[in-house]
Amino acid sequence: MRSAPTALAPSYAHLTALTDERGIFEHAEYETPRTEHGYCVDDVARALILVSREPNQTSRLDGLAETYLAFLEAALTRDGRFHNRMSPEGVFTDVPDTGDWWGRAVWALGEVSAVAPSPAHRRRARRAFARAATPRSVNMRAMAFAGVGAASVLRGRPDDAGARALLGAAASSIGPGRGTRWPWPEDRLRYGNGVIPQVLLLAGAGLGRRDLLERGLELLRFLLNAESAGGHLSVTGVQGRGPGELGQQQFDQQPIEPAAIAEACASAFEVTADPAWLVGLEAAWGWFTGRNDVGVELYEPSAGAGFDGLQPAGRNANRGAESTIAALMTQQLARRYDVMD
Repeated sequence: MRSAPTALAPSYAHLTALTDERGIFEHAEYETPRTEHGYCVDDVARALILVSREPNQTSRLDGLAETYLAFLEAALTRDGRFHNRMSPEGVFTDVPDTGDWWGRAVWALGEVSAVAPSPAHRRRARRAFARAATPRSVNMRAMAFAGVGAASVLRGRPDDAGARALLGAAASSIGPGRGTRWPWPEDRLRYGNGVIPQVLLLAGAGLGRRDLLERGLELLRFLLNAESAGGHLSVTGVQGRGPGELGQQQFDQQPIEPAAIAEACASAFEVTADPAWLVGLEAAWGWFTGRNDVGVELYEPSAGAGFDGLQPAGRNANRGAESTIAALMTQQLARRYDVMD
C-alpha cells in the first residue's frame, strides 16, 4: 500500500469560520455562515472524520475535533438513535431517529475510534459507537454509512461483535440489481452513491465474503462508468439518474457525489491493492479542480472552501459546510494516495 505523502495540510480557515463553540453551521451565504439555520449531525459527523484523519495535526484541529465529538455525544440518545438538528441557541429541535444522520454519525464514531490522534477521543468514540451501533435503519444509505464505520472498527478490533453484526446487516440491506443492464439496487442513482459499493466491498473484506467484495467492485465499476463522460466525472444531478439518462449531463451536481466516489475508490484500492482504482480517486479530486462538465473550480484553496454545486453556467458561489467538507475530504484522500493534480 502507498504511504501518506508529506504534502502540507490544506487551509482549514473556512471550516474554522463555520464552527463555533457548539458545532459547525450548516449553511453559508458566500463565505459568511448563516447562523440562523443552526447545525446538523450530518455535517458535524463529516467534519469530525475530516479533522481526525488529517495527518498534520495542530491544536486548532484538536479543538475542532473536541467540539464535533461533544456534539455527537450530546445528540446520541440512550437507545442509540440520534437527533439531527440543533437550533442556533443549542437546542435539539427534532425527534431522534435512524436516518442518514444516524448512519453518518456511526461512521464518524467508528472512524474516530480507529484513527483519532487523541487517545481520549478514541475511547469516547468507542463508547458512543457501541451504543449507536445497536439500532438498525430501514434506510439503505443510512445502513451503508453506518457499515463503513463498523468496518473501521473491525480493522483494529476484528472480534468486535457489535461492529461485525452491524457491517453484516449493512451489506444485507443492499438489495439486488434491477437487471443485467442496470445492476444498481435502486431504479435511479440518487446521492452519495459511492457509499453503496463501498460498504459491500468493505464487508467482503472484513467478513471474509468474496461474493460481497466482488459485487461491491462490480457496482463501483458501473458507477464510475455511469458518472463519467469526456474523460472526467459527470456526476448525477439533484434529480437523480435512471437507465435512460446515461451519458447525459445533469445539474445541479453536488460535491457529496464526487466525494463519495473518492471514498469508495480509496477503499477499493486498500482492499485490492489495484492502482487502477486510484484513477477514480484522481477523477473525483479533478471534479473539484475544474475537470468537470463546466470547467470551473469548485474549491478555493486559500481558505479551504468548497462551493455548493455545479450549475450549467458555473458554480453556486455559496460555501456551506457539506460542500466544504466534501472538497477537503476528497483533497485529503488525493494527498494520502499521491494523486494530486
